Amino acid sequence: MLLVTVAVVVVGVLLAMPLAKKAVNELSLPLHYQDVIRQQAAEKHLDPALVAAVIYAETKFDARTSPAGALGLMQIEPQTAQFLARRSGAQNFTTADLGTPQVNIAYGSYYLRYLLDEYHGNTDLALAAYNGGEANVDRWVAQARATGTGFTIDDIPFPETRDYVKRVLSARKDYRRTYASQLGYG
Repeated sequence: MLLVTVAVVVVGVLLAMPLAKKAVNELSLPLHYQDVIRQQAAEKHLDPALVAAVIYAETKFDARTSPAGALGLMQIEPQTAQFLARRSGAQNFTTADLGTPQVNIAYGSYYLRYLLDEYHGNTDLALAAYNGGEANVDRWVAQARATGTGFTIDDIPFPETRDYVKRVLSARKDYRRTYASQLGYG
């Protein structure tokens, strides 16, 4: 009888482990809308883990409006969204559309692709611009060039932006490792 009880407990623990791991991931590194993330990443030639990491850094997949007025999962400011809508040829875009996860991820992914193109594929600069603004990043890079030095993450003068870039890059690694199959890597 004791042997049967031990066997039942062992089987129960083994069956519960994947559920426990999923619960821990959901709390520490959530992932939702992976189909939309994969689709938008493929359309915009982005790393799906990068898109997920930006969402994680911005909202941890809990859409809200920031004190600055940025909207949705990827925290897009209305002015930026209007710029992206014009640039992408959107016909009937309204700022309220950013509350829809699919639209928000599409616009955020479009913006990431735009920034990566603007900064010649430099992910660090693109992420700094996503958080701190293109004008600031352009100024920082120009100042570094004027002094003949390179520009690294540690040179970002805004602590919030510097931490943001590091947080996204770290989360991208975590998303690749933790959600490889869900994000289309395996």
